[in-house]
Amino acid sequence: MPVVHLTDRSLIRASGPETAKFLHGVITCNVLTMEDGDSRYGALLLPQGKIISDFLFYREGPESFLFDAPAERVQDLVKRLAFHRLRAKVDFKPLDDMAVAAVFGPAGALPDGVLYADPRLPELGGRLILPKAAAEGLGGDLAAYEAHRIALGIPKGGADFPYNDTFPHEADMDQLGGVDFKKGCYVGQEVVSRMEHRSTPRNRLVEAIFPAAAEAGIEIMAGEKSVGRVGSAAGALAIATVRLDRVTDAAADGIPLPAGGVSVELRRPAWASFSMDYEKKVSELEKKLKGE
Repeated sequence: MPVVHLTDRSLIRASGPETAKFLHGVITCNVLTMEDGDSRYGALLLPQGKIISDFLFYREGPESFLFDAPAERVQDLVKRLAFHRLRAKVDFKPLDDMAVAAVFGPAGALPDGVLYADPRLPELGGRLILPKAAAEGLGGDLAAYEAHRIALGIPKGGADFPYNDTFPHEADMDQLGGVDFKKGCYVGQEVVSRMEHRSTPRNRLVEAIFPAAAEAGIEIMAGEKSVGRVGSAAGALAIATVRLDRVTDAAADGIPLPAGGVSVELRRPAWASFSMDYEKKVSELEKKLKGE
């Protein structure tokens, strides 16, 4: 079983007698339904509904939780969480002496640590929390894990969507269990709920299949118009942000979609339920407002 030290991830421990209640009212996932050892996918949002940071989230014990977050977002994440804390009895501490490893592939022996399931997709495997010194001695190949992730069509923040400028729907978080639409209020909830119930997001992250090695960062075109951009890539597979309306129009008109001089095939990930045909969903309220 490959075990790969994820050097671009860091941990934050949230602890205290009011931790579960506080976090439940701040982040996008349901905290109160978690048992010890459970994992969730979630995010902290700006009040405008855009993602400050996404993360995997683990319940260590009755009053203790772990954020498995991009290392580059940890300091800002701690600062933002503390800003919302007010008088809640909860503390946040970056765990500089601990590390995260990805566990995937055929079963085998594991180093000592605490294993949590990756809540986004069973095929992703698990996350092992262990001392940083032990993680640095692992011989796993980070590129192999990235290829595994990309082959499954799972987005990665920073590489596939920008922080502070992306709504959860645009990052496919709604498709991967990253948003609980039934739990009530959290920071940015009104915007996310409105997007869920009143419209189809124009932008989505999809799989991009190339005839040769894909190149990260290149534009996907339809004639003279950009319809998307390639994010992370491994071999001929990539993840791309696309404008669904422009892709739909191009398909209807028979316009090819080249990127970097070669045609690219765009495909909805197998785990996703959104349509690749762009549709504007008009709510009954909108119809009434328009007098229809």
